[in-house]
Amino acid sequence: MGRYRPPQPESSLYITRTGYDGLQQELSDIWKRRAEVTKALSAAAAEGDRSENAEYIYRKKELREIDRRIRYLQKRLPELNVVSDPPSDQTRIFFGAWATLENDDGEEVTYRIVGPDEFDPRKGWISMDSPMARALMKKAIDDEVEVRIGERASDYRVLDVRYSEPGNDQSTDKDSRT
Repeated sequence: MGRYRPPQPESSLYITRTGYDGLQQELSDIWKRRAEVTKALSAAAAEGDRSENAEYIYRKKELREIDRRIRYLQKRLPELNVVSDPPSDQTRIFFGAWATLENDDGEEVTYRIVGPDEFDPRKGWISMDSPMARALMKKAIDDEVEVRIGERASDYRVLDVRYSEPGNDQSTDKDSRT
């Protein structure tokens, strides 16, 4: 019998159009990968004794992982709510916003608030369920934000809020609101 693990908290069901399309593409690609793995598994099974056949054992494990991901995506995709329109008040931080912040050391960082299924720290995309995103929600330019993660607290100041990718003409910045 396995160790008891408490259930994970429910994650938000919001996703951007880009994230949703990416998950659909992943599902399509993984079905193609599954066909390749199944073919390789059949070839490995034909080689004889399966108990000592490393290729067979590896492909079985790979197929299980693929099937687990397919089941997850098939269950998750219909539940998701695609948010493609920006909010009416684009001066505040909501889902889909790019927020540029300044920390106490004067360093600037930009985060985009996205759904938990599409976060990517390398791109600066953070989940709306993260402590940082929860602290930023409904904040506006020049607001002070304190983010607490465990015992550690960090202070930030909101410098900019936009709902189009940084560098696009359609951004909401300090000059375009006057």
